[in-house]
Amino acid sequence: MDPTGALWINQLFWLIFLLLLIMPMIKAQTLEWSRERLIRAIEEKRKSRVITMIHRQETRSFLGFFMMRFITIEDSEQVLRAIRMTPKDLPIDFIIHTPGGLALAATQIANALADHQAPVRVIVPHYAMSGGTLIALSADEIIMDEHAVLGPVDPQLGQEPAASIVKIKDIKDPNEIDDTTWVKIDVGEKALKQMFDNVKQLLLKKGYPEETAVRIADELSTGKYTHDYPLTVEKLRELGLKVSTDVPEEVYALMDLYPQPTGTPSVQYIPVPYQRPGSSQPSTGNKQ
Repeated sequence: MDPTGALWINQLFWLIFLLLLIMPMIKAQTLEWSRERLIRAIEEKRKSRVITMIHRQETRSFLGFFMMRFITIEDSEQVLRAIRMTPKDLPIDFIIHTPGGLALAATQIANALADHQAPVRVIVPHYAMSGGTLIALSADEIIMDEHAVLGPVDPQLGQEPAASIVKIKDIKDPNEIDDTTWVKIDVGEKALKQMFDNVKQLLLKKGYPEETAVRIADELSTGKYTHDYPLTVEKLRELGLKVSTDVPEEVYALMDLYPQPTGTPSVQYIPVPYQRPGSSQPSTGNKQ
């Protein structure tokens, strides 16, 4: 091969490699700037400090790997710093989308939000399960999409529900229970009591009557449901929680700036009103 041609191919290879390396960085930075602009716009419109905690599967690097996101100690550290930087008389809009995470981190965030002197609104555009629900309970008002859900906050010991572990002592002869299981039962009982107390205290801070706070804490923290049970707007209102469905449109636009992993989408649609062929008016789908 001509040495000049070989050199050109080699240079082209490295150019493509550098582009593959740099493009995801450029895309990520562009997304970050877009998020910051939209967050600033929401703050100006609502006269509040906007804090987001959005956990999606996000692609990282040009190889397309992705990572699962959940509530961590690092999240609680960042949120607590943001709350400390917020003037005490400035409302907080906390936008959350999460499957849950560490109970310690969620509890820290919830307590810090509950202690903020100005109104706190937790906005849930799609779901906030487990620790995300605990954070939502710290709000003066929970704002959810009409089809968004929260979830129970009963503690989990590893992959096992604490409430289910505790029930072992009621269905088995004590002599048949080994020492390791007794330790799990003891830890499970403590975890259940601690979470019940946490939820109750959060609700009392937010001005709920003690009877209501006890009822909600019992309903959500004692293992009455599976941990992924969806608590709808209607169910939450039945429990006595302050829930509205006035999610700002800008919040939905913000969610679009947290993309899922790249690849063939599993859901597709044309984001404009449907228009019948030959008609100049959009169709609502109703028969005439």
